[in-house]
Amino acid sequence: MQLREIMTTAVVTAGLDADVLQVAQLMRDHNVGSVILCDPEGEPAAMVTDRDLAIRSLADANPVSTPVGEHASRPLVTGEPDMDLEEAAALMVQHRIRRLPVVGDMGLAGIVTLDDIAVRTGNLEVAQRMTQDVIEGALPGFFFHERG
Repeated sequence: MQLREIMTTAVVTAGLDADVLQVAQLMRDHNVGSVILCDPEGEPAAMVTDRDLAIRSLADANPVSTPVGEHASRPLVTGEPDMDLEEAAALMVQHRIRRLPVVGDMGLAGIVTLDDIAVRTGNLEVAQRMTQDVIEGALPGFFFHERG
């Protein structure tokens, strides 16, 4: 299965210079836990998550007016639309991320989350193992086969 088959194509974006309040409102209004931050040319450059806002920006001296790019997760780890799901899963575990932006020839194409993997593949057990591996920082042992 390829990422293009399970990715969510409705991705919320903002500029690197957007402030924390604007991004928090985007998350609320679109009911999402992450926003992809794009550079002035519109290319994906970073990601900010609800956790980034809660942990990083609230500790800032002036969290509302600080550009959200200062609190973003970098470097931005991405997949490609034709990437195999197992390869993407290994990448997510390796980098300990729960969301993988998908970038194609035309730019940002979508995003794949651990929830997407569970729901769209119908394999909750795989998503649970991946989540545990992301939390623990484990190296992939392969997710879609029995572990020894």
